[in-house]
Amino acid sequence: MLSYQHGYHAGNFADVLKHSVSIQILNYLTQKPKPLFYLDTHAGCGAFQLTGHQAQKNKEYETGIGQLWQNSTSQPPLIRDYLHWIKRFNQTSTLSHYPGSPWFAQQILRPQDRLGLYELHPQEYQHLKHNMETDVRIKTFQSNGFQACLSQLPPKEKRGYILIDPPYEVKQDYQTVVEVMKKAHRKFSQGTYALWYPVVERFRIEQLEKAFIESGIKNIQLFELGIDSDNAKGMMASGMIVINPPWTLYKTMQTDLPILTHQLAPTKGHFRTEQLVAE
Repeated sequence: MLSYQHGYHAGNFADVLKHSVSIQILNYLTQKPKPLFYLDTHAGCGAFQLTGHQAQKNKEYETGIGQLWQNSTSQPPLIRDYLHWIKRFNQTSTLSHYPGSPWFAQQILRPQDRLGLYELHPQEYQHLKHNMETDVRIKTFQSNGFQACLSQLPPKEKRGYILIDPPYEVKQDYQTVVEVMKKAHRKFSQGTYALWYPVVERFRIEQLEKAFIESGIKNIQLFELGIDSDNAKGMMASGMIVINPPWTLYKTMQTDLPILTHQLAPTKGHFRTEQLVAE
């Protein structure tokens, strides 16, 4: 299936979690001068118009970045670092655009780093290629990101951050991501991996967590943010499962995720920070 287009969901609460965590990982990994390889398995187009018809259909950004945009002072590092890049992307006091994961990586990574961006949707890929074509560090591919996650590893840099963000159009994706990450980890065990997941049916996430716990992979953390109960209709929570996270990440999330959750959903918000598998 190739019906998913992220423009309808750009800037929502799930994007806030995904991108704020990803920024923390990139900030940490770029502290060392050695080159880094960034792989994005489901890159999307890289940039979105919040004033366009897709974003305006359901206005999901209003429960995400829209809640934070005007409240950028005295924020903890997780939110402050995230808002820094969102404001830089817009370059005005008006929130009208939202960046995709490739743009955050493009901005934070250095000249010595390399990016591989994969997107299968034809229209999304053409936009991605256009948005990134002037950056010599970046190669874009209209290809299956799951396959790329295996074919491109281990990278020549021997350091890497792999972001896996499938649309979960088919339920099989919940099983596929585990198998792909297990195989990828066997090829490149020292890499940092981050998997985004939606919480639509809680039992699928329970199965996902169980599969990772039984995978044999060490040092796995889980971070989840919800804006309503699991009984509410649609996706009311999402999470990130991180393998080989920066040692600083867990403490940052323990301190800052409750604050972020309260700002996005002061009455019904909930969160989780868990060491799913020990080091």
